[in-house]
Amino acid sequence: MFDLIPFRRRNEEPFGQMLKSFHDMVDTSFFSSFGTGMQPFRTDIREENGKYLVEAELPGIAKEDIDIQVEGNELVIRAKRNELVEQKDDDNRIIRQERRAGEFVRRFYVDHIDEENIKARLENGVLKLDIPKRPGDEHPRKRIQID
Repeated sequence: MFDLIPFRRRNEEPFGQMLKSFHDMVDTSFFSSFGTGMQPFRTDIREENGKYLVEAELPGIAKEDIDIQVEGNELVIRAKRNELVEQKDDDNRIIRQERRAGEFVRRFYVDHIDEENIKARLENGVLKLDIPKRPGDEHPRKRIQID
């Protein structure tokens, strides 16, 4: 008797079905390798001993292609990939040539950090950041009771 789908969703449904059909059409193994370079990189963030520890997976990316900045209250990590794969036959003719290029950008909210003492290193495709907090900027936590 009653349809519990909100009016707005019901009107958007044909468009959503069209997008799903398009996605299903182009989401084949042929196209899947092109999309892998554009997905955001995985990142772990931990807080311990007055600092943040950030680990970002950036396999195959050289440190020269990584840019780390603090912009206001944001930590910004940019990484560029320009990859060319060539396969040649015995006569040195190119049989197949593929290119993959893209830029990854991740932004994280950071507050009360010591920008001058941030340390970064790249080890085995993992970017590791050691971000110390400024001393004295930590606010005590207060638990709020629910009435």
